[in-house]
Amino acid sequence: MNTGTDILLVEDSINDAELTIRALKRKNVCNKIHHVLDGEEALDFIFSRGTYIDQPFPASLKLILLDIKLPKIDGLEVLKVLKAHEKTKLIPVVMLTSSNQEPDIAESYKSGANSYIVKPVAFDKFVEAVVDVGMYWVIRNQPTQ
Repeated sequence: MNTGTDILLVEDSINDAELTIRALKRKNVCNKIHHVLDGEEALDFIFSRGTYIDQPFPASLKLILLDIKLPKIDGLEVLKVLKAHEKTKLIPVVMLTSSNQEPDIAESYKSGANSYIVKPVAFDKFVEAVVDVGMYWVIRNQPTQ
């Protein structure tokens, strides 16, 4: 089910990114998946700065999958910036991370995360979790404008 929407995946692990992209494409959850490797690149992509200065904000961006432990700017800081900005505050942000630490979970929700998913170790469970979150936030959930 292609929805004509885009997802931004902020993930520094190439293996985890490939698994996530493969899972989302397998179920045709979105139109395009943009992948960036760190928090700084995520903010540059979203706010059209740095190497993305000539690229306008993708209006079709409907979901951000955000890891917490990222180089340069961590995921929690990225989340705070996104939720404080008028242009991005309504875009659902799902923390997709290996951290099951209570402080990370609490801080994510306090900072405006829409959901928090701990990456399963088993491939089939990982694929299932990614597809479920993609289906919910991109297809079923319709945010207010």
